[in-house]
Amino acid sequence: MATEQSPTIASVSWGKMKVTGLEPGKDFKLYPGGGRPWDWGETGMRHNPGVRVVDVEELLQKGATTVVLSQGMDLKLQIDPATLNYLEEKGVPVHVAETRKAVEIYNSLAGTTAVGGLFHSTC
Repeated sequence: MATEQSPTIASVSWGKMKVTGLEPGKDFKLYPGGGRPWDWGETGMRHNPGVRVVDVEELLQKGATTVVLSQGMDLKLQIDPATLNYLEEKGVPVHVAETRKAVEIYNSLAGTTAVGGLFHSTC
């Protein structure tokens, strides 16, 4: 069975992202076959300690074999070291970058890799 392609990000600016096939929004969880708004309240996410294991699990459940994590436009969003350890233990390559750079990395992988990502379009 072929893996579904991850949606591409058409544009990103402060507080707004456009993802192919989805309504525009602020923050997104993207994965092979689709994506959805990223509601931080679902997991109690905060800028610090930042992205936790619970925040990335859905990406893997949806088939992501590579993960891109954005740190916000001003690099304010932290990545919990336990999250990076978790992905490493699972053998999942992870890219961490400022949001615009994270979008570039993600889009470069979306056509050829089962990539998932968490994108924060402010701070």
